[in-house]
Amino acid sequence: MSILQKIADIEAEMARTQKNKATSGHLGLLKAKLAKLRRELIEPKGGGGGAGEGFDVAKTGDARIGFVGFPSVGKSTLLSNLAGVYSEVAAYEFTTLTTVPGVIRYKGAKIQLLDLPGIIEGAKDGKGRGKQHKRIIERELEGFGIRLNKEPPNIQFKKKDKGGLNLTSLVQQSELDTDLVKTILNEYKIHNADITLRYDATTEDLIDVIEGNRVYIPCIYLLNKIDQISIEELDIIYKIPHTVPISAHHKWNFDDLLEKMWDYLKLVRIYTKPKGQLPDYTSPVVLKEGKSSVEDFCNKLHRSIIREFKIALVWGSSVKHCPQRVGKEHILNDEDVVQIIKKV
Repeated sequence: MSILQKIADIEAEMARTQKNKATSGHLGLLKAKLAKLRRELIEPKGGGGGAGEGFDVAKTGDARIGFVGFPSVGKSTLLSNLAGVYSEVAAYEFTTLTTVPGVIRYKGAKIQLLDLPGIIEGAKDGKGRGKQHKRIIERELEGFGIRLNKEPPNIQFKKKDKGGLNLTSLVQQSELDTDLVKTILNEYKIHNADITLRYDATTEDLIDVIEGNRVYIPCIYLLNKIDQISIEELDIIYKIPHTVPISAHHKWNFDDLLEKMWDYLKLVRIYTKPKGQLPDYTSPVVLKEGKSSVEDFCNKLHRSIIREFKIALVWGSSVKHCPQRVGKEHILNDEDVVQIIKKV
């Protein structure tokens, strides 16, 4: 039996099974089996045979954004109008068959835009059919291990050689208990582990942590073709979380879109200041929030700088005095100005 058939059988059995306390163990086992089969589908065992045709594009700039969606919803038009890149645009499906990259400059940062081929329901299972729907796209990406607008589960999981299962719950659990956790771990042939549940976790959360290959990505939903709806409908759309209504064709609401993209990318711009000169505000060094220490800044400039680093002088919101002498561990804020002083 093929992997696709096994996946279909498990999904059918899950749909048939009533969800209650008595069936939670059985459903947990099915979900674990499903996660393993989907991983096999994406990463075949054995390594034999070449990889399928992918959409790999050389990374340029400070960040990259992918346009994912159904065919003929305006992704190519959006890329053309945002970045001035010509991606074949036509009023029928599947005009973009390979990834088309473009680059925009926004607030001093270079952001790479990728027009990805149209996603269709069943793509993660190697087949294509589907209706246009936000939930379908989410389900497709979840099948590939991509989690949208979610934080990694706050679950501590550590395999060990002996000692059995040690399960600690810091808050009361509505779904996971010792028996269900053991059932899921047995499917992965894990019999000895320390697990700490720091919040009310689900079966899917635990499986994601055990699989360890999930990717957590911020996502903005673009609702295109707002030129075809009323002002009242537009007011309702604006209240949907993580959403920006636009018209790719008429270039409407691009300012809101670019601002929201900037917020979700969480980039930090740092300006350099050579000794005795004014800061260079034209080309900032762009870092990611969470990786914006003085050491990260030095490494982005050149790997050799940190070896000669003595102190840094910083002007901006991350310091109390301007300038302030700081070490390499100091965390920089957006639009700080930095001057590096090297060892003599």
